Amino acid sequence: MPGLISAMQGFVVIGIVIATGYVTARLQIGGKDAQMVLNRVSFFISSPCLMFAILSKEPIFEIFHSSIIVAFGSAMLAGLVFLLCNRLWFHLPAADATIGALNSLYLNSNNIGLPVATYILGNPALVAPILVMQQAVFTPIGLTILDITTTGKVTAKRILAQPLHQPLLIGSLGGIAVSALSAHLGWYVIPNYIFDPINMIGESAVPMILMAFGMSLHNSKPLKKTQHRGAIVTVAVIKNIIMPLLAFALAYWGLGFRGATLYACVVLAALPTGQNVYNYAARYNVGMSFARDGILLSTMTSPIFIAIIAALLS
Repeated sequence: MPGLISAMQGFVVIGIVIATGYVTARLQIGGKDAQMVLNRVSFFISSPCLMFAILSKEPIFEIFHSSIIVAFGSAMLAGLVFLLCNRLWFHLPAADATIGALNSLYLNSNNIGLPVATYILGNPALVAPILVMQQAVFTPIGLTILDITTTGKVTAKRILAQPLHQPLLIGSLGGIAVSALSAHLGWYVIPNYIFDPINMIGESAVPMILMAFGMSLHNSKPLKKTQHRGAIVTVAVIKNIIMPLLAFALAYWGLGFRGATLYACVVLAALPTGQNVYNYAARYNVGMSFARDGILLSTMTSPIFIAIIAALLS
């Protein structure tokens, strides 16, 4: 019970920062472009620094824990479920469908995942494989599709060069490389006077993303638009119910996980959609209200399902 209460407190922390962003926009602090500035600074600078700082300090074998197979499989299947639902019922254009798929599979592994992994699972390193999977696989694929569908330019050169335009991926791969080199040499290769400013900048990423998300709620009516209501509810069902069930099936029957490992795989799969998806939607100016409402609904319902999972499996 104390661990579960601590995890719920993590949701309270997130809500306060989002509310601060909303109040900031309401008071017009920073001007009309403040939300866009926060999104761009986070996307191009703070988030890559955060990924580098986290992964470079993480032991390389923890980054590539076998649970990454469950995380990858359940996320991929969750995204495919949304795309199937879109084909059958919603018929969203390609860019919006991509946002819906990312909303369905992308985990909030930082600002919710870390407290959940720490206070419920007792091991914050468990989110490391998810960070790698999302930044090295799903984010480049999703952003490549968004880049192509919003610009209309489809060439092999553009697709192959797309990872070079993803600061998050570059920061993640740099962190993995430093982790591997440090493990080989037996000591951390980055001196403190270089790591500390990178880490300091990275620590601003999550607050900026959350505040930008809160700003987007000003002068808007979340969950009120009928255009995407069915798709938004579908995203929340896939993210908070179907994905944990898929994770359980893959972990229990596919890989034979039991006990704490099984519990961790299912709890982490029930994390809400990461605010990064809204950041990506804002970056390409597509599906922003869809991304925002999907994140909001999954974040509101996620604590309920995490509590149910904790009660059943812990």
